[in-house]
Amino acid sequence: MLVCFGDSITAGRGLPPDQAYPAFLQKKLDAAGYRYKVVNMGVSGATTKDAIALLPSVLQLHPAAAIVEFGGNDGLRGLPLGQTRGNLNHVIVALGKARVKVLLAGITLPPDYGPDYIRAFDSIFPELAARNRVAVVPMIYKNLVNVPGTIQADGIHPTARGSEMIAAALMPQLTRLLSKNSHR
Repeated sequence: MLVCFGDSITAGRGLPPDQAYPAFLQKKLDAAGYRYKVVNMGVSGATTKDAIALLPSVLQLHPAAAIVEFGGNDGLRGLPLGQTRGNLNHVIVALGKARVKVLLAGITLPPDYGPDYIRAFDSIFPELAARNRVAVVPMIYKNLVNVPGTIQADGIHPTARGSEMIAAALMPQLTRLLSKNSHR
């Protein structure tokens, strides 16, 4: 089992469930011969503090791997970066202790948050990945920002096309963590 553990980007806010990036990951994994059930545990509005509170429900599933996609709501709320870093680290360490392979999915913030805060925020994801020796995609929106029709009118959440592009961006790192011999 692969758990997609995250906020509204994972949950697919504004989209039918089959258009969120976890649904596209399921299709891509199936097509590539990986036999994993993808479970969407995205919660709109969730912060890294919420991730800690939701962690027991993820661990209860005993997944082989998890995509951890939190932090955007922390940044949008201007929460202290040390708090975001510490909470994400807690989640990664807990998953690691449970022998769950982790792919950390990073995000950035809109430009009006200022270059210093954004630079410090962006550095959290590769820093935590290196510290905990987990896979990382530092910026899941990297391929979306210049492609029309990939972000909803709110300027934050991906469209179905954007979700499919996020799934494609995650696949190279994700498939390094997974085995084709595993079962759902």
